[in-house]
Formats: sequence, C-alpha cells, structure tokens
Amino acid sequence: MFGAGNQLIRRAAAVALAGAVLSGTAGCGGDAKDGKPGGDDKPSASAGSGSAAAGALTQQQLTALAFTDGEKVGRYTASEFTLGAPLGEEYTADPETCQPLVSLAKGATAYAPAAEVHRRVDVPDEMIGTTVAVQLRSYSPKDAAGVMKALDTAGKECAAGFTEIRAIAKAKYLTVEPAKAPAVGDEAKAYRFTILDVKGKLKLYEYLTVVRSGSTTLSFRAEITDTKDIGGVPEEVITAQWEKFSAGAAKGA
Repeated sequence: MFGAGNQLIRRAAAVALAGAVLSGTAGCGGDAKDGKPGGDDKPSASAGSGSAAAGALTQQQLTALAFTDGEKVGRYTASEFTLGAPLGEEYTADPETCQPLVSLAKGATAYAPAAEVHRRVDVPDEMIGTTVAVQLRSYSPKDAAGVMKALDTAGKECAAGFTEIRAIAKAKYLTVEPAKAPAVGDEAKAYRFTILDVKGKLKLYEYLTVVRSGSTTLSFRAEITDTKDIGGVPEEVITAQWEKFSAGAAKGA
C-alpha cells in the first residue's frame, strides 16, 4: 500500500484492473545473525532532532548506496518516485502498534530517521506486474535496533489483522504472516500480508522485508496490480540492493 499521491492512484487502478481481470469481480523472519537489538528501548537524544544522529549515514552517503534512477536490477528497472516518498506519514494504522507494518516513516516508531532514500523498482512496460518500494533509512545504531524491535512487536501483535488508514480510504489487513527473511545484515524480518481491497471484495497480497545493517535499515515492499500471490519480494531486488549497499559501506561511501 505505497504512500504518497501517485500510490493512491496506483492502488485505485490496481483494484479496478484486478476487477477487470476477474470479469467484474509477520510474524517475522529469522535474524541473519543473532538478531538481538542492543541496549534499552529509549530513543537517543538525537532522534527527531532533524540533524544527523551520531553514527548515522548522511543523506549524501545513503544516496550513494541506493539504486540510481534507471539502474537495471535483473529484469527490473529502478527509478525515483515522481510525486514524493511512498509510505509516508499520511498512512497510519489502527491499532497504532501496527504502524511499522504500514510505514517506517517518521513517527512510525519512537526513532526518527536521520536520512531517507526512496526508490521504485518495476518493469516499466508491464501493466500488471510487481512493484517494489526500496527504502533506505539511517539512524543511530541504537535507534536502528529499536526500529527492528518495534517491527517485530507489530508483526506479533497484529498477526490477526488491523486497519490501514489513508487520506481518502481504509484497507483491512486480514492477516500478517511470517515470510522467509534473507540471511544478510545484522538482522532481517519478513512478512506476508493478506489485504482486503478498499471495496471489500478482493484479497490482495503484499510482502515486506526489512534488513538492518548497523545503523541503517533497508526496506523492501512488494505489491502487484492483480490478485496473484507473488510469493515474496523478488530475490534479485534484495540481493542487488544489499550487494550495492554493503560494498559501498565497506568503502566508506
């Protein structure tokens, strides 16, 4: 359920298209390493201050580690979102505990990102195809672990479903189930969502994978303009972004 205006339009189009196709019709993954966040749950003093937190990558550094506009990712192509960042602050959850499953934007947890980079990955010519929102966010190391803990709590407490509240509509998440998480980073969590469309007629499936590496989170959210279950975030997208990120981080980008 990507945020921002362009994704509201996309979601409406997806429902209409799925209807035409049909002729009118969390849990969490395993940690890559020990997966245990360090320290207590209190955010650092720099959280939400608007300045770079200690140990957090800067906007310039984070951008250098992300996909570039037009970069090829297997059969997919990366691009920038034309109408701003997806999964923004206007997407909320009821109950509030479930918010990290909808969006990790500022306000989703007690830990505000110091910098964010957002990319869209899809096959441009496909009318019905998978789209992945790839979002990199930097925090202080302690805060990044806190974000993952909040995500883990949401996955457990919201397994039986919750409501996503958007600017002009609501969507019902019927279930939040664990999905296979990649064995990369310091910890990784993955979820499969079964979502009832805004008209309450069609079941749609989306996947979320979040990887933490030190003070940075790499989030991948996959959806399709169809009722098809794609089975997870495309592995080549996660692998390509992780390899680019880890190689650049090792060089001190």
